Amino acid sequence: MSKPDNDKLNQVVAEARRASELREQGYREQALKMYPHVCGRCGREFSGKNLRELTVHHRDHNHDNNPPDGSNWELLCLYCHDNEHQRQLEAQQGSGTASASGNKPAGATFNPFADLKSLLDDKK
Repeated sequence: MSKPDNDKLNQVVAEARRASELREQGYREQALKMYPHVCGRCGREFSGKNLRELTVHHRDHNHDNNPPDGSNWELLCLYCHDNEHQRQLEAQQGSGTASASGNKPAGATFNPFADLKSLLDDKK
């Protein structure tokens, strides 16, 4: 088995990061000019050094959809942005748990109050 070329791998990763940062700079700078420096979810305000914690979220989750009017963007802090993507992942995973009928997910079968009326009637 041949040894992986770590230098080449590091170079590819570094180039991919640079390309991503350059692409992001374009729409991030535009969004920062268009919108107030406030997180769209928690309302936290950003300026100066902490402005780097304000990110651009693509509402449709497509990073290539960058209309010039900014209609697919919202500014979110790092924490709210991570939370939004986590919610998206959970929604996608949850969509695979539908019942056999395909209409809606199977619900719980246990009903803790099923016999409550008879229990209350016995106490009278």
